[in-house]
Amino acid sequence: MLILSSKENWQKSLSELITDPAVLFEKLALDPAFLKEAYTASALFPLRVTSSFVQRMKKADINDPLLLQVLPLGIEKEKAAGFSPDPLLEKNVNPVSGLLHKYPGRVLVTLTGACAVHCRYCFRRHFSYAQNNPGRSGRENIFSYIQANETITEVILSGGDPLSVPDKLLEKFIKQLSSIKHIKTLRIHTRLPIVLPERITDALVTLLGELKVKVVIVLHANHAQEINDDVKSAINKLRHADITLLNQSVLLRNINDNVQILADLSHALFDAGVIPYYLHLLDKVQGAHHFDIPILRAKELHQQLRNTLPGYLVPRLVQEEAGELSKTLIL
Repeated sequence: MLILSSKENWQKSLSELITDPAVLFEKLALDPAFLKEAYTASALFPLRVTSSFVQRMKKADINDPLLLQVLPLGIEKEKAAGFSPDPLLEKNVNPVSGLLHKYPGRVLVTLTGACAVHCRYCFRRHFSYAQNNPGRSGRENIFSYIQANETITEVILSGGDPLSVPDKLLEKFIKQLSSIKHIKTLRIHTRLPIVLPERITDALVTLLGELKVKVVIVLHANHAQEINDDVKSAINKLRHADITLLNQSVLLRNINDNVQILADLSHALFDAGVIPYYLHLLDKVQGAHHFDIPILRAKELHQQLRNTLPGYLVPRLVQEEAGELSKTLIL
């Protein structure tokens, strides 16, 4: 019997994502009445989810909070006022293919358009990854842009999910980045430790732990149900490599718009060794209006959370606004 290495395991899992709504419905024993609209919505933004994440969902429950994050629904076809394909106007801050320069002192690199899971509220669900897939020559342009601007001290790897790329490509890219003298911090925004925890291999942890720059990993979990033993084990590996671990969540209708659910998430994160960092208002991307929470309700929930938890467990409630030089703190 062939025994796969951990590296081969995560790549095999990534190649076997659930992309057919019928398969998802069968695995979770969901009501087939919703299947037709799932196919319709999936044609607009494809279904994409790991088996690991699906295993944490409750069977026969169309309202499971993890399922709702990935389930294509017919309501996504409806147009809503104030919602657009590019709510953050990222096309205006895209000076080099694969690089966004929104804020002073830091740039964001879309290393890949690939994700292990397609969150239905993703603000880049309409993003032109085809035009922002840098490739080898494009990556050199990115390095040249960063090298020429000494005010840039932090590089954020995003996407897509930067940890979905093979180790060799990732290693080459981040080692070249860390060789630029004015780069002090590498920040990686990733959902993979949550939805595909086997991606956190010993080889990856060693690579990140040996970098000369400070490494910060920002995870993305929205509900305590997402954090199982495998996720905790992956997080523990990263912690032992002296990597700073933060989490950002999105406030989502019918998923985590409840003070107890938010408090449970903060406790689960902290117990796993992750600091709750940001709680985002929904970016108003076309197709995701059914997740939106009115700002007054968001403020109310956040106040309840402050009344419930110690300060270090309360994520900052923020909103990202196109053209602003930082995220907007919601008070």
